[in-house]
Amino acid sequence: MKSGTALALIAVFLAVQIPSAHATTKGLSQIVTPDLQGEGDLSESLQIQDKRIANPYEIQSELGLTKWAEIAVFRGFQPDDWILATELGILRTEPYLLSVGFINWSPHLNVDPQPYIEAGYYGEHNKGMIGAIHAGYKNEVILGYAYDFNKTWRVQVDFQSGKENSSTIGFTCNLTRDFQFNPAIYFSNDDPRRVFGYIVFTYTFHLWGKKETADEAAIPGLVK
Repeated sequence: MKSGTALALIAVFLAVQIPSAHATTKGLSQIVTPDLQGEGDLSESLQIQDKRIANPYEIQSELGLTKWAEIAVFRGFQPDDWILATELGILRTEPYLLSVGFINWSPHLNVDPQPYIEAGYYGEHNKGMIGAIHAGYKNEVILGYAYDFNKTWRVQVDFQSGKENSSTIGFTCNLTRDFQFNPAIYFSNDDPRRVFGYIVFTYTFHLWGKKETADEAAIPGLVK
């Protein structure tokens, strides 16, 4: 059995039993964020982006294992790739958050994981985050800000240092309590005149844990 197929079966088994520039382990547009996937929630995402950002076609599975831990698997198609990520919540005292984890680990292409630490302030409408990530041979800064108008609409900006990364601006729309889409524009740090497109569609399945009512549901990725 190929290693990629084995990883896929492991991810499916976990789901049944129990977002350089990737979105999430689910974050804003470019960066990871310190909030966690809800316990027992499995999000399935289709991510389409300019090939100068990352793999142009990806499918992501993200699972909230507990209130303080989540895991994500990306499946890329051009090139064929499997990418792993995880996040652990160290501080969960709302509105203050602190998380650690790694993203962009590709055993298939022999790419090392990128560990990070990130703090956030998550108010009712204003949400800000700052952190650091070790990518390759260097440390980079990650910054993000989002404003939630209501349970349906959010605008967001983020930044990751390094000339190969970008600044982004975008929005998120919750069409239903479980289905959202997030388009964004990337401006290259190397040359802001280089502009790239990105969009991700996400549907969330509630496998176990507390299920929200329609009135309680908010934009996925927010702290409940």
